[in-house]
Formats: sequence, structure tokens, C-alpha cells
Amino acid sequence: MYLAIEGVIGVGKTSLARLLQPYYRANILLEVFEENPFLSDFYADRARYAFQTQIFFLLSRYRQQRATIPQSIQDGIDLISDYTFDKDSLFARINLRGDELEMYYRVHEALAEKIPPPTLVIYLRASTDMLMKRISMRDRPYERQMERAYIHELNEAYEDFFTRQYHASPVLILDSNVIDFVNNPEDLKSVDLRVRQALEMAPFQPELPL
Repeated sequence: MYLAIEGVIGVGKTSLARLLQPYYRANILLEVFEENPFLSDFYADRARYAFQTQIFFLLSRYRQQRATIPQSIQDGIDLISDYTFDKDSLFARINLRGDELEMYYRVHEALAEKIPPPTLVIYLRASTDMLMKRISMRDRPYERQMERAYIHELNEAYEDFFTRQYHASPVLILDSNVIDFVNNPEDLKSVDLRVRQALEMAPFQPELPL
């Protein structure tokens, strides 16, 4: 099983991946943001730093997933990731234009065919107001200059992509406006149950003490 969690910045992808990991006794693959040297400059001046930022992310995501996913599938090891490779192109479509976008697509197409699709994608849906609230609460330095209009544009792009355009894997849509899987154990159990139903797996059974 290869489970991927998707959604806009601040929706709770990493939190859910970590919370679900013990339920499935799976390995976990988390996206690395802090390593991108262009990211803080990009949020300050999107037009100037978009191409450098996007290509760095594309190659970084490829290296991470290429080194982990095929081997995990081959070895029969369950894996939970807090991102898909396909989502990279969403950011490119918003941030790049003209020759830069065309060059990006050529590189993306060559790399994407080497990354297996997830068994299931969990798409976490949230309102733009909720996303801005969560981004503010976690207060990451490189996100402090993030504009609401940019998050709203991303939100619309994610919604369109994962509800209409994405067909590589089944998609389970969860409304994180009303589900609090971080602070409410019952909500987390409900998420696990829906994931297992989508995967046609048996309910989770905690290990009993010896």
C-alpha cells in the first residue's frame, strides 16, 4: 500500500501522515521544504524567483520519491507520504509562463513516468480562511509573507485538479473544515475507517500487550 495525502499549504497533510503511520505500521515519506534556498525569496517576489523555486522543488521531489517509492512497493512495505509527485505541476501552472512553463513541462514529463502512482490519494479540502488561519498559527518564517490571494488561487487549483483532472489513483476527499483529526481522537478514527473502506482493508486492531 502506498498512501499519499494531498491538499493546499497548511491543510494538515504532514500531521495526518504522522497520525496515520502507527495505524498502518507504515514507513513515512515527508516532503522537505526548508532545503529550498529560493523559497523565502519566492514568497517575497514570486515573478522573479518562480522558475528557480519550481525547478528546485521538482528535482527535490523526484529524488525523494524515486529513492523511496519503487523500492517500498517492490519490498511490499507500506508507505504513507504527505505529497504526490503530480501536484508539483499545479504550482508550475500558477507561477510560470511562456518558455519557462514549457521547459518545466518537458522535465516533469520525463521524470513523472518513473514515479509509481499511489494506491490511494487522500485530498484534504479546506476553505481559504481556514488555510490562512493554520498558516498563521504554525508561523514558519518563510511563510510569513504569503499572500491570501496566492493561497486562494492554489486552493482553487487543487480543488479542480483532485476533483476533476486527476485519474492516476482513487481519491478520497475529506473536509478538514469540520474534521479535527489532530485534536479529536474520534475524528482520527473516522478518517482511518474511511481510508480502510476505500482500500477495502479490515478495521484497525491495536496490538495487545504480551
